[in-house]
Amino acid sequence: MKTAVRQIGHVTVMDVSGKITIGEGDVVLRNKFIELLETGNKHVLLNLEKVSYMDSAGIGELVACYKRAKDKDGTVKLLNPSGKVYDLLQLTKLEDVFETYEDEKEALVSFDK
Repeated sequence: MKTAVRQIGHVTVMDVSGKITIGEGDVVLRNKFIELLETGNKHVLLNLEKVSYMDSAGIGELVACYKRAKDKDGTVKLLNPSGKVYDLLQLTKLEDVFETYEDEKEALVSFDK
């Protein structure tokens, strides 16, 4: 799994690609997310468009990111979860927890509401 970070205004966009799985992807996601929070980035948009697969550890890490951000008065939203990832979000009912967007501009504006 790989990440790239972009700053757009007060929102940090983390572009994630590859697989978020136990022992590798979940650790990378956790470490990068904690680093963002520790450097004052409270509003994070996770771009999951290029995530090809996510297992239960990946789902757990998404929930942990959500909790970490909330504990620091921050926000995490999801952008473009791919077909299989979106199906997993629906199956686990996390689509009701995370605000999910298909359009980056719309997602960025949502942080100002």
